[in-house]
Amino acid sequence: MSNSLKNLTDAVLVKGYIDGCERSLATLIERHKLKIYNFIYSKVFDREIAEDIFQDTFIKVIRTLKRGVYQEEGKFLPWVMRISHNLVIDHFRKSNRIPIFESKDEFDIFQIIGDDVPNIESSMIDKQVVEDLRKLIVELPSDQREVLTMRLYKDMSFREIAEITGVSINTALGRMRYAVINIRKLIEEHQVILSA
Repeated sequence: MSNSLKNLTDAVLVKGYIDGCERSLATLIERHKLKIYNFIYSKVFDREIAEDIFQDTFIKVIRTLKRGVYQEEGKFLPWVMRISHNLVIDHFRKSNRIPIFESKDEFDIFQIIGDDVPNIESSMIDKQVVEDLRKLIVELPSDQREVLTMRLYKDMSFREIAEITGVSINTALGRMRYAVINIRKLIEEHQVILSA
């Protein structure tokens, strides 16, 4: 790998790849592969699955760059991390492993979002994902939105939610379950927005 490529910024390498220099992409992958792979592995805890998602991430990156619709100049790594994060969500959704809620009252929609290693990139990604989720939550029916907001942002128990909203605990749990099902559908419908 040429040292001259290694010294270039991500934005310059992205432009180089778009202009036809295949080695520019190889340099980008080499530069960021450990961080991206570790992020994916920290969510799925399976090397084969992590490698598959890593490959799928760069297939999506290549397709986006080749279509000429990449608009994240100077933010290549956070953009790729968001793509990998969305593919992790897809993986959990396809295998029905996104937790809906626990009967022991410990539901957390953000449990697959956080990165164990705090750094600038993961903070930016987490903020973006939370912002994207907030936009989706607004689209929920009001009774589902109310329960989800109380649970996630006010950290209330389902018993407290039931008392405040004047419904049974089972109804509160049911609304939470439908809220999560609808959030999943919205994530799927807005996939282009979430990963662009």
